[in-house]
Amino acid sequence: MPSAPANYRILLRTPGAAAFFLPAAVGRLGIAMTGIGLLWLVHARTGAYAAAGVVTGGFAVADAVMGPQLGRLVDRYGQTRVLPCALVAHAAAVALLLTGAAPDLVAGVLVGATLPQLGALSAARWSALLSGGPSHTVSGASTTSPDASRTPQGASPTPASASPTPSDGASTPRTSASTLLPAAFALEALANGVAYLAGPALVSVLGAAGRPGAGVLLAASLVIGGGLGLAGLRRTAPPVTAPAARSRAGRDALLGPAFLRQAGLGLALGVFFGATQVSVTAYAVGRGTPDAAAPLYLASNCTSLLAGWAYGAGRHGGSPHRRQAAAAACLTPACLPLTFLDAPLAVGAALALTGLAVPVLLVLASVLTEASVPRAVLTQAFTWGNSASAAGSAAAAALAGRVVDAGGAHAGFAVAVGAAAVMTVLALDGAVRRREHQRPRVTNATTARKEP
Repeated sequence: MPSAPANYRILLRTPGAAAFFLPAAVGRLGIAMTGIGLLWLVHARTGAYAAAGVVTGGFAVADAVMGPQLGRLVDRYGQTRVLPCALVAHAAAVALLLTGAAPDLVAGVLVGATLPQLGALSAARWSALLSGGPSHTVSGASTTSPDASRTPQGASPTPASASPTPSDGASTPRTSASTLLPAAFALEALANGVAYLAGPALVSVLGAAGRPGAGVLLAASLVIGGGLGLAGLRRTAPPVTAPAARSRAGRDALLGPAFLRQAGLGLALGVFFGATQVSVTAYAVGRGTPDAAAPLYLASNCTSLLAGWAYGAGRHGGSPHRRQAAAAACLTPACLPLTFLDAPLAVGAALALTGLAVPVLLVLASVLTEASVPRAVLTQAFTWGNSASAAGSAAAAALAGRVVDAGGAHAGFAVAVGAAAVMTVLALDGAVRRREHQRPRVTNATTARKEP
């Protein structure tokens, strides 16, 4: 078995991997800064949080609705053709916002509608790189693609990657694509976690210093710079499939139960995030210590980053459906004490426990989404998952706010517990259906061996 960081080292040594991962990570930091940057800018202009909230809400809705449409265009025409156009449109929308040439709400909606889904584009590249061809080599590991059979007719398989020679002369551990793909999605989750930990803090520093426009400009610069870096890398871009394959795939796979289950789980996970954020803030304010919210968030975020790193660094046996069900089942009792605990240390410990399960759910949702749809609609599938999570978070913020007003922070945490329970039901349903699907194959194979 490789050492703990070996999976990540193998991934980033794979030809072309670091070249697209790093600019995508830079752009992701800008994406994490954009929403809170809008909030600071509009509040500075109007002096009203209500107006700032409306603009930020319009931005979030436009991002959630238009993200999958951008993903569809990427699947149809390719990343290298669509992404530059989206970045030009995003730059124009940000310019309208900063100059005041359009009403803030209109400009905010346009900023959200043109925001490129760099995380989905990066995840699609990992999928194409690690399991895109019938047989390829990844950093010394010869693999046979588990996804080769679902490449639509007319699609061009991803070219085989040449294996690099380790500079230290040591032999590179042989690692299958089934191990490396979850590690790649864990790396994506780590980059996302760091971005959403550092990005809002950075733009808030600029906003508090009286320069909210600089925060929005910096966010746009990171998005556009990272996106252009990604768009310029043609070799690792997923191939475009034939129109007939896209039509058939879109009709069958995106409406299939396997993908819809993962989208539903993403929606519930978004509800969990939104309800937890509102409830943590309400808990801290209710105790008269609003500054305590920051370390409570930090406890959850830090354990989440550590758990995501550890999960991606290891090797895991068994079905990903079962692992997803186990993670969801652990999340529910972990957040249940939040509905009655009062001591800050106890609340922080409970939040830290919930942070252990969340990255595992995120990684496995990506793994199972990738396995549930053909490559012809993979980018669109990833963006639908992101949109579902964003929609759940936005809806939960409103719902948990009402619940907190009526019953306090503990009642808000109960909304998060309910979301975790829904995730458990969905994940268990997937594991049961997977087992039932495999059972006839096992029975038929056993019968065939007994025949003379």
